[in-house]
Amino acid sequence: MTQTTKTYKQELSHPIYPIVAQAADELGLEAYVVGGVVRDIIMRRHNTDIDIVTVGSGIELAKKTAALIDPELHVNVYKNFGTAQFNFEGSVIEFVGARRESYSHDSRKPVVEDGTLEDDQMRRDFTINAMAIALNGEHAYELIDPFDGIADIKGKIIRTPCDPDKTFSDDPLRMMRAVRFATQLNFDIYPETFEAIQRNAYRLDIISKERIVEELNKILVCLRPSKGFHMLDESGLLERFLPEMIALKGVQFINGKGHKDNFLHTLEVVDNVAMASERPNLWLEWAALLHDIAKPVTKRFDPIAGWTFHGHDAVGVKMVSRIFHRLHMPNNEKMKYVQKLVGLHLRPIALVEDTITDSAVRRLLFEAGDDIDDLMMLCHADVTSKNSAKITRCFQNFAKVREKMHEIEEKDRLRNWRPPIDGLDIMKTFDMKPCKDIGIIKDAVCDAILDGEIENTRPAALRKMMEEGRKLGYEIINHPEA
Repeated sequence: MTQTTKTYKQELSHPIYPIVAQAADELGLEAYVVGGVVRDIIMRRHNTDIDIVTVGSGIELAKKTAALIDPELHVNVYKNFGTAQFNFEGSVIEFVGARRESYSHDSRKPVVEDGTLEDDQMRRDFTINAMAIALNGEHAYELIDPFDGIADIKGKIIRTPCDPDKTFSDDPLRMMRAVRFATQLNFDIYPETFEAIQRNAYRLDIISKERIVEELNKILVCLRPSKGFHMLDESGLLERFLPEMIALKGVQFINGKGHKDNFLHTLEVVDNVAMASERPNLWLEWAALLHDIAKPVTKRFDPIAGWTFHGHDAVGVKMVSRIFHRLHMPNNEKMKYVQKLVGLHLRPIALVEDTITDSAVRRLLFEAGDDIDDLMMLCHADVTSKNSAKITRCFQNFAKVREKMHEIEEKDRLRNWRPPIDGLDIMKTFDMKPCKDIGIIKDAVCDAILDGEIENTRPAALRKMMEEGRKLGYEIINHPEA
């Protein structure tokens, strides 16, 4: 245990602390600030979630504290969990009574009993999260650090306060949290702790997919997500929920021709996106993570061309849907955004390699819409060659593509473009009932505009619509109005 006479009154600058101390004194309770906020105070990191533990009723202390602030301040009470919380001065203040926990083998939901501060600290996941600072009493503002959390902060170590096998078997989600904290804080996981994760990785199967993804998302928005994914891989956790990533690993050679390790490449792309983004962009990170996910199933060897992955963009779009469904992730515009970027991630590269035509740029702007800037960022990140000359040349070509995009966007305004005609125009003009020919006519009009054959105006689109309808044998019944 770290021994210190240092007090942390100055560091506890949030106005909630003296109010909690007053409330605890009036109720005759001991109160402590615990967990992540103590860790972050010591590390001088910002944290807006403040956890208060009392040896007694956390709900009672929460209500008393709120009343001292403002009798009208609303307190959210969760009786089943023995917790209460309210918002104050930009922070979420949560109160709980000190407790001890015991677990059954097939659930991470513990049996909870009242306990001492020592019991409460012992149930914490890691030593750096098991520290407390007293808020009242004889030792007010002194640190209580029974497992040398400060030493582990200095050593940049993630370690469990108790037997790691029991810690992870009791609550397997803590294995994901270990990786997440190591990634967020740029710490290492203590060898004995990491070995316990490897032994208990199979226990992750009892955890809900939603909770796993919650931790995974926090890893993805770190400054260097690859650190976490290497740990997930080496620990055996990754294969429990995202085996498609494991399939990316390795290099295969035939006749002296090999391909790159797509697992390492993917993690490099993920890191590149993280570093290029002004602020964390979770769904762009997911697109980076899954952009090459279909390469293992599309991999073929050609004696002349070598290794190919034809169609991995289109197949990847379908795999995104399956992965999101299996992991209970959003089946909405967020998934569609990831699918769009996975499906389009080769297009700007193709523009670079081919002659940059107005038609190709128009189509890309049309299909990418408002996500064109994110797509270009992903494509930039996808350049991971070790050949500096190749990288320079590629980035120069990307600059030309961007210039062409800007020029056409200024002229044609194709971002989130809608064609000048719709299905109703076609049905009314030819007195048609819903059928596939409506789509054929509409697509022909869109293609003509995107290819620059006709102007992006309603009169031009209507003329083309009538022409295509006649080709399919339809008569003009109602002449359309421009």
